[in-house]
Amino acid sequence: MMDTGSLGATWIAFTCCLCFVITYSSRNVCCLHVANAKVYTEQDRQYWIENGKEKVTEKVKYVNKRGVAKNIIMFLGDGMSLTTLTASRIYKGQMEKRSGENEYLSFEKFPFVGMSKTYCVDKQVADSACTATAYLTGVKANYKTIGVSASVKMDDCPGSVAPGNRTQSIADWSMAAGKAVGLVTTTRVTHASPAGVYAHTANREWESDINLAEAKNLTDVTQCEDIAKQLITRSPGIDIKVILGGGRHMFFLNDTDKKGSRKDMDLVEFWKKDKAERFGNDKSAYVENREQLLNVDPSKTDYLLGLFENKHMKYHLEADATIQPTLAEMTEKAINILKKEENGYFLFVEGGLIDVAHHETVARLALDETVEFSKAVQQAVDMTSEDDTLIVVTSDHSHTMTMAGYPVRGNDILSLSGSFGIDKLPYTTLSYANGPANPQPNVNCARQDLTNVDISKLSFAYPHLVMMKDFETHGGDDVMVFARGPWAHLFSGNYEQNLIPLTMGFAAGVGPAASVSSSPAAFTSAGLRSVVSSPLGTLTGVLLTTLVVRRVCS
Repeated sequence: MMDTGSLGATWIAFTCCLCFVITYSSRNVCCLHVANAKVYTEQDRQYWIENGKEKVTEKVKYVNKRGVAKNIIMFLGDGMSLTTLTASRIYKGQMEKRSGENEYLSFEKFPFVGMSKTYCVDKQVADSACTATAYLTGVKANYKTIGVSASVKMDDCPGSVAPGNRTQSIADWSMAAGKAVGLVTTTRVTHASPAGVYAHTANREWESDINLAEAKNLTDVTQCEDIAKQLITRSPGIDIKVILGGGRHMFFLNDTDKKGSRKDMDLVEFWKKDKAERFGNDKSAYVENREQLLNVDPSKTDYLLGLFENKHMKYHLEADATIQPTLAEMTEKAINILKKEENGYFLFVEGGLIDVAHHETVARLALDETVEFSKAVQQAVDMTSEDDTLIVVTSDHSHTMTMAGYPVRGNDILSLSGSFGIDKLPYTTLSYANGPANPQPNVNCARQDLTNVDISKLSFAYPHLVMMKDFETHGGDDVMVFARGPWAHLFSGNYEQNLIPLTMGFAAGVGPAASVSSSPAAFTSAGLRSVVSSPLGTLTGVLLTTLVVRRVCS
């Protein structure tokens, strides 16, 4: 251990060397200022060079963070394909009166990006159930199944209750470590993606006891419980501290003014009674609209259940903003409640209506929901620290929307491309490989002439090649993963989707991968071993960074 005199001498040497570095670099800094005196435009060669140098400089200054992730926030843009990202960032810019192509969604600025493979064990193109099992429990599963291994086929109720076939989610791992858990979605809280946090089922459609009863001829349903009941009465659902989304229909009895679907019990009343008995009458709140949500006092509320619609929540562009909260508002309230937790938390946030809009080929709504999702991510970024909170943003699967043609720069991303097909008819920049038949009833499969069609309508269904009976299908291509915070660099590269929760768990010191290699607890939140906090280590970092930046900027 250094004595006081040695430590003082080291700091003096460090200060002298730092002054030398600053002085030595000043000439280049001044030259850079002179070089930047000229304002370049995109037509200038140097514009792109300077733009690139700026980005390189940002990257070389970034230090990988290797401290323990006290908090984990996972954002899931359901159906948010790569094309959706591109089109949405353009849409965002154009809504703000810019061309849009060079815009960024909030999470596209994160320092680390990877790609995940989304297939189910039994399907090339996945659904939201098997993917939820992968990115929340670390186990790939079969189509339409949630929280069970691939040993369980769809509709196999007896197989789904076998302990050896059930998976544990990152919610289970977090609770075992004393962390709180929250769940926010714009879909039904019993829908496939959020159900991956807490449920075990052989069919994602068994959301209510009525749905389960309808499958009695397919399997022995007496052994199973529906998804809503699992959320409210079973672990880990019963201990989730924040639950916000749609789906009232699945929780209330069918003989009440709440227009529920259940025949067995009122799950909201069960939730209220359970929380009052366990934690007191003043520790929980149930809300059904935006005003009630905003009036919840996070400092006095430990458990919050909010069900804002009978089914899915309404699209942002179609909702009454005075009644329905935004995804960003729900995210803000969830974080304010969970951040009180001494041991941290895991929060799952889903922008679920991106997927719903794509299924209807209503691209305008899909892009707008993606921008709303981006706002929610930014809300979380603004409320948390990169030193102790890992934020991961990804999608469960893609969709069949493509962006094609050669539209001019700044062309409305939602309009006609400016080109024509061999049939001399115009086509939209965005289109789908398949989609519902209703908007395109022409039995001869001739393309619709869009010349005089009002494409600006929210309900306009974009053209598609193959007519489907009901909805557009998912796509099978890889999806993006964006990460910031402790151990975010581990999310780089291309990998199986089931790696995501295991890596999040590693960063937080929970779950099956918590003990892999060196424990995160052995590292400081600055991203380097404790020796780097010494003056000599700091000086080394300053010197290396300065040399690299000088080389890049020279």
